[in-house]
This record gives sequence, C-alpha cells and structure tokens, in this order.
Amino acid sequence: MISLINIVKIYNQKKSNEFEALHGISCEINDGELVAVIGKSGAGKSTLLHILACIDSYQEGEYTIDGTLVKNLSERQYAKIRNEKIGLVMQDFALVEDFTALENVMIPLNFSKKKTKNKKEKALSALRSVGIEELAKKPCSKLSGGQKQRVAIARAIVNEPSMILADEPTGALDTKTSAEIMALFKSLHEQGRTVVIVTHDPKVAEQCKRVIEISDGVIVS
Repeated sequence: MISLINIVKIYNQKKSNEFEALHGISCEINDGELVAVIGKSGAGKSTLLHILACIDSYQEGEYTIDGTLVKNLSERQYAKIRNEKIGLVMQDFALVEDFTALENVMIPLNFSKKKTKNKKEKALSALRSVGIEELAKKPCSKLSGGQKQRVAIARAIVNEPSMILADEPTGALDTKTSAEIMALFKSLHEQGRTVVIVTHDPKVAEQCKRVIEISDGVIVS
C-alpha cells in the first residue's frame, strides 16, 4: 500500500526563487488499485509522481510504500526500492535507442541486487505479456511509438514490482494506439498490480477506478 501524509515539496529552498510545489498532500492508494492523477499543467502531478517513484525527495511529511518509510535513505536504499518496488513508464519511453527491445527490458534485471536466473527468458516473458515478443531482437530506434511504449511497460514489469507508475503514457500516441496501451494497463491492473497513471487526458482518467485531482499543489478531489 502507498501512504502519503502531509507531503510538502519545496524547490530552491531558502533561495530567492523558492517555490512550494506541494502543500501537505495526503492520500492512500491500496494494493491492486488503478488510479489516475489529473490536473492542469503546473498543478503538481509530475512532482507527486517523482516523489512516488523515489526520484525526488520531499521536505515534510511521510511517504511509505509497503510499510517502508521512504525518507532520508541512502542512494543505495533508494535504488533498491526503485528497482524492486516500482516500475516506471515515461511519456518519452526513456529507452536506449541503440539497444534491442530485449536488451532494454533486461536493464532492470542487470541492475538488480537480487540474483536472477534466466534473465533473458524473464525479459522475453515480459515482452510476451505486452504482445511484442517477436520484436525482441529489433533495435528500439526501428520501432513505432506504440511498440516503444510496450517495451517501456515490459521493462517496468520485468522485476514484478508492487507498483506501476506511468507519466502521461499515452501523451505521444495516436488515438488507436492510446486505446491499446490503456487496455494493457487495465490488464495489468486485473492481474492484481497497483497502477497509477498521471494524465491530462479525461478519456484516460475515466477508464481508471479512482481519480485524484491536484490543483495548485493540493488534492481537490
């Protein structure tokens, strides 16, 4: 379970351009939920996602994931949580373009501190689960946007994390491909995974089981 209690995020603290992006955010996301986080540009959606993903820190409050308090940890501890607990899907895919689809999916396995047998087979299984096993040996530079997003999702799930975070995952895709990617996220949810999608698209949000709306750094609904 994800728990946020009075999270405050301040950028450029104690400088002339200090800016408080989140003003005491509190919410819970239960295991297995499919949740959309919506809001206008600058509302604080991406800031919240970066905190959930352990990419960014926060000044006040408490963030726990599966009972672990995520605060004042070493970089090694943060890396372990990111690798084992969190699968992150970015709008721009964040793939290594010169790597094949299989090589990209294997990256989290190669960085994991856990000893994983049959890494290649596990990565192929992740590609199979998103419907593109046949593209395993194809360089990502030769893939379409929808195919790249599927590779990114396969990479996010290969370590079997407890939470999938997606930042505008359909933002760079056409309508048909967006629908296919959302169907994939709903399938992951139906398998029991926790999925949190940051989006500005109401069509994406209405497909989620719960919607959290952020405005000016606070949750309004």
